[in-house]
Amino acid sequence: MVAMRTIDVKNDFKRISEIINSGQKVIIARPQNQNIVMISEEYFNELERTKANNEYYAKLDEATERIAQGRVVVKTIEELEEMAK
Repeated sequence: MVAMRTIDVKNDFKRISEIINSGQKVIIARPQNQNIVMISEEYFNELERTKANNEYYAKLDEATERIAQGRVVVKTIEELEEMAK
């Protein structure tokens, strides 16, 4: 990870963009520890996919736990078809 000041990014954005697109992350130091991290769109999309997958797995874990505890409703196909009407 490369650390920079805001003014450095402003003065040399093209070089910073090249650093980011090469796969590195850039942390921009800001006052009062309100720092910013710049990442590539590819890395951002990977993080978003990982987050969505983790949320999905958490739902699966919750459903598996409910099944293990017997907290389920069992319906026959006929009952489901009747409910769909």
